Amino acid sequence: MSIDMYLPSLPMIAGEFGASAAAAQFTLSAFFIGLAIGQTIHGPLADRYGRKPPLYAGLALYVAASVGCAFAPDIVTLTGLRFVQALGGCAGVVIARAVVRDRFDAHTSARVYSLLMLVMGLAPILAPFIGGWVLLLAGWRVIFIILALFGLACLWAIWRYLPETRPAGPVPATRIAGVLRVYGELLRDRSLLGYTLSGGFAQAGMFAYITGSPHVFIELHGVSAQNYGWLFGLNALGLIAGSQYNRRLLSRHSADAILRRANRTTVLLGLALLVVAVSGWGGLPGLLLPLFGYLVTLGFTAPNAMANALAHQGARAGSASALIGALQFVLATGSSALVGLLGGDSALPMAVVIAGCGLLAYGAHRILVGAGLH
Repeated sequence: MSIDMYLPSLPMIAGEFGASAAAAQFTLSAFFIGLAIGQTIHGPLADRYGRKPPLYAGLALYVAASVGCAFAPDIVTLTGLRFVQALGGCAGVVIARAVVRDRFDAHTSARVYSLLMLVMGLAPILAPFIGGWVLLLAGWRVIFIILALFGLACLWAIWRYLPETRPAGPVPATRIAGVLRVYGELLRDRSLLGYTLSGGFAQAGMFAYITGSPHVFIELHGVSAQNYGWLFGLNALGLIAGSQYNRRLLSRHSADAILRRANRTTVLLGLALLVVAVSGWGGLPGLLLPLFGYLVTLGFTAPNAMANALAHQGARAGSASALIGALQFVLATGSSALVGLLGGDSALPMAVVIAGCGLLAYGAHRILVGAGLH
């Protein structure tokens, strides 16, 4: 919601502040930076103080920063407040995963992560439409007021309905040396690293699609901005459908078995997309089919990789969740940047990065976890 709802307002923000388009776009980059840094902070805090206190603090900071964004006097202030907004709001990203790990075993948690994918998949469908209407009727500043109210609603729901779930046991240290030691131990866990990189590279392919698709669809294939929104929403629905079917498959198969098959499918779809991009076969429909399939497959990859990565972390689930989020964000940012660096007037840069991400996701699981250990 915080990313997608205000995207339609970027040109208006640049115009109101007399800023360049690049300066307005950097308000989004600042949010991503805050998202990466904040996760590494909230994870250890959740392991030390419990799951709820960091959620309260993070969401309170998010609400305050959202109100500040609504009244920002210039682009520099807005950029700084977007960083703070992400720094607070990402507590929900980290701790939601840790809470699922606290409450469920690996197999059941994969089903719950699939349910979380439903929520995450709906946001990019609904948020741009809501933001566009708010922008038309009330202006961009009201978007941030709505986000502040959304944050308050989350705070109330946590206070009213969420129990403390941190497991009993030794309390980890929160000193820098202790935190770094925990992260070092996690990075030496081959299983956690394998599952993290497998899910992270697959997700990085999605970010390559998000980065490259406006240029490919709108500029190269003449899709209107309105129809692009519908195509974007259709692909998001594919992600939702995959994650919900994954819940049904988990009643008959293990999360790792599904992940192995999904990784193989991701490789095939990435290579099919590359062939279409090189040959031009099928035009726009030829590109859309493997892209849609890739996002459907991500609905199987992401929840099962997350469930297996966190399965044996216990009281370290907050730190593990933070490390997973940070690593996956770095991979996603790298894939997006690579699409831009490769440039060109074809779909090839996007296709190359997506195909490469699919191969790396498969390789990370195969090498670090193994072909059939679970």
